[in-house]
Amino acid sequence: MGKVYIVGAGPGDAELITVKGLRAIQEADVILYDRLINKQLLEYAKEDAELIFVGKLPKYHGVIQERIHSLLVQHGKKDKVVTRLKGGDPFVFGRGAEEAEVLAEANIPFEIVPGITAGIAAPAYAGIPVTHRDYSSSFAIVTGHMREGKEDSIKWESLIGIDTLAIYMGVGNLPYICGQLIQYGKSDDTPVALIHWGTTDVQRTVIGTLKTIVQIAKDQQVENPSMIIIGDVVNVREKIQWFEKEQYYKQLRQEISV
Repeated sequence: MGKVYIVGAGPGDAELITVKGLRAIQEADVILYDRLINKQLLEYAKEDAELIFVGKLPKYHGVIQERIHSLLVQHGKKDKVVTRLKGGDPFVFGRGAEEAEVLAEANIPFEIVPGITAGIAAPAYAGIPVTHRDYSSSFAIVTGHMREGKEDSIKWESLIGIDTLAIYMGVGNLPYICGQLIQYGKSDDTPVALIHWGTTDVQRTVIGTLKTIVQIAKDQQVENPSMIIIGDVVNVREKIQWFEKEQYYKQLRQEISV
C-alpha cells in the first residue's frame, strides 16, 4: 500500500510552496490538484506522474468532493505515492479534514502538509498585516460562503470585538456580511480591503469601509477569488504596500524596453 500526502499549495505565488510540499509533488506517482493552485507547481512532477484535475465549480462541490474521496481511496490502496494538492492550507476551509477522515476509514496511510493560507498571505502582499501592536491584537478567519439551503451559522455578534477579520469566499455575500457586522455594532467606518487574486501577478486591491465597500466592489467589478480584510490594520497599507508597486514598476520597465 502506498501513502497519500494532503498538501497545501499556498495562495497563488508558486514560490510560497513549502519545501516539504514541493518534495511531495516531486515524488508523487499520482497528483490530484485543485482549480486554484498555481499550475507552475505541476512542472515539478515526475514525467510519468499521473495528473488528475479535480477542480470545483460553483454548485458542483458536492459531486466532485465525492469523486475526490473515491479517487484518493482508489489510488491510495495501490503501491504509489499520491499527492492531493490543495490551494492554501488543507485545514483552512479546504475540506482536507474530510479527505483525511476518508483515508483513515480506509486504513490508508496519509500525511498532512500545511500550506500558507490566503487569509495571511494575500493581505501581506497587499501591505496589510493581520496583527499589529498599535492596531490589532486579535485576528479571526471566517468563511463568507453560506452553504446553499442552510441557515447562516456564523455568530456575527461574537466577531465584533475581534480587531482583524479575514473573510474567505465572501464577495458574493458582501452586502450581507457588512450588514451583519454593522447590525451587531461594528462601526460603519471600519476600513475594509478586498484583495483579488492575492499573491499572483494580477493581484488587485480595493479599499473602502463597511459603509462604502459594497458599492466600490460593484463599481470596480471585484469578484472571487478575493479575500476580505476588515479592521484598522487596512490603513497600514498606505505606508507598506509593496507587491503591487513592484508589479507596476516591473510592467513599466517592460513597456519601456519594447
